[in-house]
Amino acid sequence: MPLASSAGACHAAAPHTLMRLPLPLLVALFCILWSSAFAGAKLALADCPPLTLLCVRLLIAGTLMLGLARLIDGRPVLRRRDLAVLIMIGILNNAVYLGFNWTALTFTSSAYTAVLTSCLPLLVALGAGPLLGERMSLRKAAGIGLGLIGVVIVLRSRLAGAHESLEGTLLIAGGVAALAAGTLGFKYFAPRGGVWTGTAIQCLAGGIVLIPVALAFENPGDVRFTAQLLGGLAFLVVGVSIGGFGLWFYLLTRTTATAASSLHFLMPPLGLFFGWLLLGEAVPPLDILGIVPITLGIWLVTRPARGKA
Repeated sequence: MPLASSAGACHAAAPHTLMRLPLPLLVALFCILWSSAFAGAKLALADCPPLTLLCVRLLIAGTLMLGLARLIDGRPVLRRRDLAVLIMIGILNNAVYLGFNWTALTFTSSAYTAVLTSCLPLLVALGAGPLLGERMSLRKAAGIGLGLIGVVIVLRSRLAGAHESLEGTLLIAGGVAALAAGTLGFKYFAPRGGVWTGTAIQCLAGGIVLIPVALAFENPGDVRFTAQLLGGLAFLVVGVSIGGFGLWFYLLTRTTATAASSLHFLMPPLGLFFGWLLLGEAVPPLDILGIVPITLGIWLVTRPARGKA
């Protein structure tokens, strides 16, 4: 994965422990955490309405990360502009992206959600040129095209076989569009404040915005405090919100938006695996076929240019 020389200001305040770890290891850890989140959320959603669960997750995670921020980031200087940008990105990435996805997960499979989310690199690449000045080489374009072909193969398999619904597909697509906008916004505005401080603000912003929506459309009485719910919530807070999102924004400071977002092409095979392992979801043969161009696409998009580390 190529490193960008124009990393955001958060890079300077990134956790020192992360900076000492090899980038491939951080990438692998991020992909495992991010892809397993779909199956983890699916388990927890069996005992709690989606927006209610998401509010609780974001508020707990945001509060915990504020404590981490004091220990790791110290007292970073936040301008009003930085705060406004972080709140905007938090609403896009947490309230809209996760809100749409978790609502869709109540009637779609976790593997299908993971596959559609892998379309993120295409949307980011389309905006990275005009907004960020990132050059779209023929090799990257071919890689994104192959990844998209793989996603289409899986999409056709699932919809044609009536395994998934059009409504769920549209919700997931809207969520991915919001995540792409948040990714581009983070790279374009490069807010200061440190990785943990920024992620904490984003979690709290998303959770606060979702409170009135959850109260309006969901019944808190539907929550069942089971071991499955509490275990799933703990994993989503610690593993995904703190670990996954923290790694995501840290990786954005060390690479280009297109290359970082292309990691989502790895989500289909990992999402299929965790859906099968944790939920017993079936894996149609066409899903396996679609993984082949996806894997080749991620290699082309993230492969460094000659002469560059």
